[in-house]
Amino acid sequence: MGAQEPDFADGFIAEMQGRLFRSGIAPETVAWRAGWWADTVKAREDQLWNDLSRDHTLRYEGARRFVISHLGDALAYQRVPSQGMDVYRTIHARIREHLGALRDRMGGDKPIVVLAHSLGSAIVSNYIWDEQKAPTPGTSATQRMETLAGLVTFGSNIPLFTLCLDEIVAIRFPVPTLAGPLREAARWLNFFDAADVLGYPLRPLSPSYHDAVSADLQINVGSALRSWNPLSHEEYWTDNDFTGPVANLIRELLDASRQR
Repeated sequence: MGAQEPDFADGFIAEMQGRLFRSGIAPETVAWRAGWWADTVKAREDQLWNDLSRDHTLRYEGARRFVISHLGDALAYQRVPSQGMDVYRTIHARIREHLGALRDRMGGDKPIVVLAHSLGSAIVSNYIWDEQKAPTPGTSATQRMETLAGLVTFGSNIPLFTLCLDEIVAIRFPVPTLAGPLREAARWLNFFDAADVLGYPLRPLSPSYHDAVSADLQINVGSALRSWNPLSHEEYWTDNDFTGPVANLIRELLDASRQR
């Protein structure tokens, strides 16, 4: 959530490439693509602030704009059938474009690992749910998430989005199209920091979440100034407690993908 820039994942990708290289995995072995979608809602949020503040002096501008850019993302993303679910569909279309670009970079449909932070975890879950219910015509297996071998959610606020549901049902994971050693190695790992008020465990949500999520992993992320408070929400990306297990997961899935 918030006004993220297109390079928001650069530090994380560099950290992961270094970890994998030190374990003997060449950089070209793994293709990366950052799923940036922040610009799809930024113009609306900026316009909202401009409209509200044009004729009034509103105190704590920085805090107000923070609330609009963070809570506004989550609110704008909600389905509004009477308005065509514009933002919902627009964000999902952007994710589909990123997956298509990743497929091109990989040279075809190959196993993928999706890492989703904060609101991104809810977006990815909804995207996978929609594709499992009604695959988008004319798309690749990668775009339909049929090659999904690993799912990593961190600082996930998926539980907050279940409050409007009568029945809480997880996506099917491992995905039905995964087979053999890769299916056996498939993992959905969910990381959260106890001080992160926007990050939660997922397995307690329902029996289906208990079955789909391989593990809820409580870790401690951030510096001495951030690890003990809600600012830890932004500290997963390059923290060893997070990047180490993720690198291990990628190595395990690479090994499984090479088995017959």
